[in-house]
Amino acid sequence: MKSSHAIEINGLNKFYYHKKGTSIQAVKGLSLSVPTGQIYGFLGPNGAGKTTTIKMICGLVRPTSGTVFVNGHNVWLKRSTAMQQIGAVLEGTRNIHWALSAWDNLIYYGHLKGLWGKRLAIRAEQLLMEMELWDRRKDLVRAFSRGMQQKVAVACALIADPPVILLDEPTLGLDVLAARTVKNLVVRLAKEHRKTVILTTHQLDMAQSVCDRVAIINKGQIITDKPIEELLDLFRKRHYQIKIEGNLPDGADSAFKDLTVEQKEGFTQLSGTIPDQVSLYDTLERIRSHNLILIAVNRTEPNLEEIFIHLVDSSSTQTKQGDS
Repeated sequence: MKSSHAIEINGLNKFYYHKKGTSIQAVKGLSLSVPTGQIYGFLGPNGAGKTTTIKMICGLVRPTSGTVFVNGHNVWLKRSTAMQQIGAVLEGTRNIHWALSAWDNLIYYGHLKGLWGKRLAIRAEQLLMEMELWDRRKDLVRAFSRGMQQKVAVACALIADPPVILLDEPTLGLDVLAARTVKNLVVRLAKEHRKTVILTTHQLDMAQSVCDRVAIINKGQIITDKPIEELLDLFRKRHYQIKIEGNLPDGADSAFKDLTVEQKEGFTQLSGTIPDQVSLYDTLERIRSHNLILIAVNRTEPNLEEIFIHLVDSSSTQTKQGDS
């Protein structure tokens, strides 16, 4: 029976061992499921274990323990079959050859995926037309803009029409227009082509606008894994924006380190998550104790970046307390 999840990870651990007998655990007991046909954001700060997890999904790194299934196929027991289910665009368009033309890149990767002859030519033409690259198909990829190179990379990942697409930082280094093109392509892959898209990105505004579900990893562990709207709802009632007249005096920033402090023209804005009324009154008392003039207090819509920072900071604090 076909699974309703494109990716299933159970109890995944990864240790990196050093010659001196020491080890670092990059991934700690990670379990998650990626629903079929969704855009799934896999987010985390640098060094969180995100890249190691992605490499284990792609079969590039072997887990110390635990299992990874792609459309029901165990990545290590049935690696060849599992890898046929995935098309990957690695960070920095590393899965294309700059010395080849756009057309030759697609033919090369088609051969690697077992496609030949007329079937491959038709598929390559279809993708290049869809990516608006047909007129440049004979040009070397090294002459393309970053946005065009990214299109070629995506086309190569799609050449064998895999059901699962993994996009690792697809907008990194792109200008606004190129990033928008890639963003629209991500949506089309899921909505029009019915692909499951796993997206890793530091562009959290992009993740918020396109993802159906997001997981956040920190220090090798998943700290949240929820539909995007459910995650936003959790913070919607607790997110505040507070305006104070003028600028904060020297040293006062430390009194509001749990909030984002922005100096505006003529006023200071404090924003972030305030979990309950007691905490809100405590914040207002801190404002009064510094002889600051309150202008307004408003409950506002949270965004994924602020939620991300709050959850990562909270999990890091809990880890430090657990280690002490």
